[in-house]
Amino acid sequence: MANDKKLVEAITAMEDDFAQWYTDVVKKAELIDYSSVRGCTIFRPAGYAIWENIQKKLDSRFKETGVENVYMPMFIPESLLQKEADHVEGFAPEVAWVTQGGLEPLQEKMAVRPTSETLFCEHYSHVVQSYRDLPKLYNQWCSVVRWEKTTRPFLRTMEFLWQEGHTAHATAEEAEARTEQMLNVYADFCEEVLAIPMIKGRKTDKEKFAGAEATYTIEALMHDGKALQSGTSHNFGDGFAKAFGIQYTDKNNKLQYAHQTSWGMTTRIIGAMIMVHGDNSGLVLPPRIAPTQIMIIPIMQKKEGVLEKAEELRQVLSKNFSVKVDDSDKNPGWKYSEQEMRGIPVRVECGPKDIEAGRCIVVRRDTREKYEVAFDEIETRMQEILDQMHNDMLERARTHRDAHTYEAKNYEEFKDIAENKPGFIKAMWCGDVACENKIKEELSVTSRCMPFAQEQISDTCVCCGKPAKKLVYWGKAY
Repeated sequence: MANDKKLVEAITAMEDDFAQWYTDVVKKAELIDYSSVRGCTIFRPAGYAIWENIQKKLDSRFKETGVENVYMPMFIPESLLQKEADHVEGFAPEVAWVTQGGLEPLQEKMAVRPTSETLFCEHYSHVVQSYRDLPKLYNQWCSVVRWEKTTRPFLRTMEFLWQEGHTAHATAEEAEARTEQMLNVYADFCEEVLAIPMIKGRKTDKEKFAGAEATYTIEALMHDGKALQSGTSHNFGDGFAKAFGIQYTDKNNKLQYAHQTSWGMTTRIIGAMIMVHGDNSGLVLPPRIAPTQIMIIPIMQKKEGVLEKAEELRQVLSKNFSVKVDDSDKNPGWKYSEQEMRGIPVRVECGPKDIEAGRCIVVRRDTREKYEVAFDEIETRMQEILDQMHNDMLERARTHRDAHTYEAKNYEEFKDIAENKPGFIKAMWCGDVACENKIKEELSVTSRCMPFAQEQISDTCVCCGKPAKKLVYWGKAY
């Protein structure tokens, strides 16, 4: 049994050091490995399989709204990147440049794609001529590079994986509708698949995407009380279209500029999933995204018929679930610890006595709750158990978020909460960026979003005391 404990003892308790707990989990669960390139990680099979499932499920939701996938180059000429002034200024500190090709210096240096607005805009300027060409609803799955100073697996890396949608529309109304639609796609996906509840809202002008008219965001609260921006959707208006000459002839034969949107979700959502649901034993994967949903662990597997029954169960359950059998020569205690470390939602224990009784033991990863399930009911009961697990995980995350969401009506209350109570702070704001800057500089707290569901918790700005315009969610963030 001493060996059985080592796997779990290797994880720092999240109460002692949350940052170290997170690093321990992603390493011990074999999600990533560090590479020789600073700030870049290797996705190991267990980690990449989670991203593959996210990609598959999110992509199908995009396509239901009419989106098509494309792929753009990873290099952007400097002259192209500079066509939209606000955009290039916003990304300049993070851009990686290629200045030499082979043995020759380049005539024009190339940016390694930090984001692809300029490439999509250039393409749209070539293929959009008439109102009949609109809308263009494109998305690409790719990697991008941003030269970050500090990095952490999944949350912030020099190169990361994401999807970026880019659409072009005939009218401002259509673009705004698409911007909000895609934000809702993200929020619904996070709740219905990842069991993570989100706050939906609009970013302040200070925090919006460089070059956008408006940025909408979904914000999640991690177990340590920090916020994580989990997906964004931007309305570009016609600013990029004017910079890149994206014009079309309308039904009245008049030239008009297109209106554009952009929206993205990255591999940092895996980090969110770890920090919302994980515990001191390791990962707790939501059942609808887990690469392996069920691990069958044969007990006394050398006894006659045990492995055969385990394989029979695997074949039955594999019709509707992702299932594996751990028939290694490790002892059951080690197998349980390993299954818990890796966050596999459910394990099925089956030994000679279970076979004789015509049932198996099903154990949930999140609560360790055990169920005796008859073999002939295993398919139906497994679906019920996994659905209940998802619902319970979502409700626990929502309860945690709500319990760590506070209201502040003046600066003294705001400061006290910021210093002593990790979580979201709901407070009114006058709309002046000077107040936003003061809060960030003095308290290391940023505006997360102006929620769509507005409340009037006071009449004055929490910072300056002037008349308030908006309720804002504030918080310390990753």
